[in-house]
Amino acid sequence: MHCACSINLPTMVQQALDHGDLFYKRCIVVNGPVIIGAGPSGLAVGAGLRKQGVPFMILERADCIASLWQNKTYDRLRLHLPKQFCQLPFFPFPPNFPEYPSKYQFVDYLESYTKKFEISPRFNESVQSAKYDEVCGLWRVRTVVDDCEIEYICRWLVVATGENAEKVVPEFEGLDEFGGHVMHACDYRSGEVYQGKKVLVVGCGNSGMEVSLDLCHHNAFPSMVVRSSVHVLPREIAGKSTFELATLLMKWLPVKIVDKILLFLARCTLGSLEKYGIKRPLIGPIELKNTKGKTPVLDIGALGKIKSGKIQIVPGIKKFSRGSVELVNGEVVDIDSVILATGYCSNIPSWLKESDLFTREGPEGWKGLYAVGFTRRGLSGASFDAIRVSQDIAKIWNQETRSQTNHYVTILCDRK
Repeated sequence: MHCACSINLPTMVQQALDHGDLFYKRCIVVNGPVIIGAGPSGLAVGAGLRKQGVPFMILERADCIASLWQNKTYDRLRLHLPKQFCQLPFFPFPPNFPEYPSKYQFVDYLESYTKKFEISPRFNESVQSAKYDEVCGLWRVRTVVDDCEIEYICRWLVVATGENAEKVVPEFEGLDEFGGHVMHACDYRSGEVYQGKKVLVVGCGNSGMEVSLDLCHHNAFPSMVVRSSVHVLPREIAGKSTFELATLLMKWLPVKIVDKILLFLARCTLGSLEKYGIKRPLIGPIELKNTKGKTPVLDIGALGKIKSGKIQIVPGIKKFSRGSVELVNGEVVDIDSVILATGYCSNIPSWLKESDLFTREGPEGWKGLYAVGFTRRGLSGASFDAIRVSQDIAKIWNQETRSQTNHYVTILCDRK
């Protein structure tokens, strides 16, 4: 194997060079962390590292930053929380942005963030595997670009792909014979094409509620499947953000007491929802979010449509037939289309070979592995973790590797 490089590599990387089976057609040694994912979490880590002078590489499988926001969200989407709880580190939202920015405004904000901190992700690089090499004490991240394999070698690996990397599509009996249009909510953009159609929306989280509401606005006839209990809270109480109120209360009161206060205020504002087919969980909304990761629905108008009958609530699905669905209560409903608002999941187990080291509880740093955006605390939690991770890496980098002059070096490896 012949290697051509332009700098003297440190001892650990030289060991990697000597470990011949490390290399594929091309290898890049990164004098800093490799960050997987160019969403808000990955960008926030990059900004923190940039401010401290630490070089880094961001790998993104899509062709743009924040691909989930740009390519897999419906047109009417707005941030569910006030903008001050959604801004990334070191860069507030423009003052002329509304309290709840649209997805387009949020993407514009992220583009400006990327330019301000001079972040240049490597797009269209799908990570096939990431493995910690015990011999040299480094991470080996393998990607594929246009059928060409590239391997990155780095001291630190930051996983910032989020928990919404892949859509969840449950299996339903008879769905193949249904005959109508079926799509996941990630492919839904607008209810315009559903005007006059009977649409079954499977799922009653924030996406299911908002897709159903959007369908109503376009004169469709949605039925929403509510299979399990769900907390529905008003987005604002007495003109104040429910989230902001909860955050303030939790500074002084236990979670269980705050939950009781929120549920009391929600009942006063929204009334009883059980008569409409929506049951509340026995565990309070904040405790449920903290322990199970299940986010409460923040209502922006769907409940009004449910109460007026424009959104029908139906129980779980038994099976599909051609042009209809049979519910668990025996009722058969004629439908034209199905939208699966059934959520997302992480794809980390498919490529992170050291998944036993991975923790969603935030920055750990064991063997140089960090996680950002997995603590179920939204954008504010991801920003908090990003700052901690970047500071932790910068401290070590400044001590050990700042003497290197190149940010990264490309090594061409020829097999014979």
